[in-house]
Amino acid sequence: MTERARLYAATGNAVARISVGEPADCSVELALPGSGAGCLAIDPRDPDRLYAGTFEDGVYISEDAGASWRAPDSGPGDRRVLALAVSSAHERAGTSVVYAGTEPSNLYRSEDAGRSWRLLPALRELPSEPTWSFPGRPWTHHVRTIALHPTDPEWLLVGVELGGVMRSTDGGASWADHNPEAHSDAHRLLTHPLAPERVYEAAGQGVAVSEDRGLTWTPHERGLDRRYAWAAAIDPADPDLWYVSISRGPFAAHGDGDGEARVVRRADGRWSPVAGWGDAPELRRMPYALATLPDRPRALVAGLRGGRLLLSEDAGESWTSLAAELPDLVDLVAAPAG
Repeated sequence: MTERARLYAATGNAVARISVGEPADCSVELALPGSGAGCLAIDPRDPDRLYAGTFEDGVYISEDAGASWRAPDSGPGDRRVLALAVSSAHERAGTSVVYAGTEPSNLYRSEDAGRSWRLLPALRELPSEPTWSFPGRPWTHHVRTIALHPTDPEWLLVGVELGGVMRSTDGGASWADHNPEAHSDAHRLLTHPLAPERVYEAAGQGVAVSEDRGLTWTPHERGLDRRYAWAAAIDPADPDLWYVSISRGPFAAHGDGDGEARVVRRADGRWSPVAGWGDAPELRRMPYALATLPDRPRALVAGLRGGRLLLSEDAGESWTSLAAELPDLVDLVAAPAG
């Protein structure tokens, strides 16, 4: 690796700042210990600005590449934050608009770099809302994932676990309810600047793609031998090259033993498994996070439950274990090199 890569990992309890040169040249610094950090997002206009969502303590913001963190002046009213997304198309007073999804399923927006947050109440007014329920805590549900359009500041999707994929074309002021063509157990929704009308979905029932901003969806499970999909990532230079982590079911994926998992690659219109990285017990855990490196096409980092990080420089054909010791790993984001 010619330039150092900058990664950030949520461990479920802290945020790790990871600097990677060669795989053996890898440094880790932990911040926000005890916070319950579980999701992360980077500002595309200012990669030194990061947001971390925690399970009980709301949102934290860093403006110095994760060296220090602050709480909002007025945070989201719901303290369990499970999804974050920063817009590349929407800014106010030179600051990127950021969204936070919570448990119970509410959506909040900040227009001042996370200092204050405003509830967008229309999401909970959808007709399907009384049926939403998360299997792990059936009395509640949450926004698991948020997707923003690369150029349209008003368009966004949220995935409610478990409830479906909801679409807004007016910045969250109103919503179209779940289209049953999409999977209802959405774990990850992604967009790509080189295919701006396309949306990628990794879900508990499989994988789906929309080519028209979420109006219609097509399942993409043909060729997969298992369908419980969790993490996903897209190559920065090729929107037709993308990756999904899959397992045989939620109990294997989220259990403490064999994850029965693999990472699959979509290229040339078909799925293929990436090359294996070993069969030790700690390498059979579910890949909870996948991240492509913004400045390095065909580079992919896989973060396994349990804290192991693996790097591929050739679209998953071969892997190297990074010398980073993490207590666990539940989310992963990459900043531009530098």
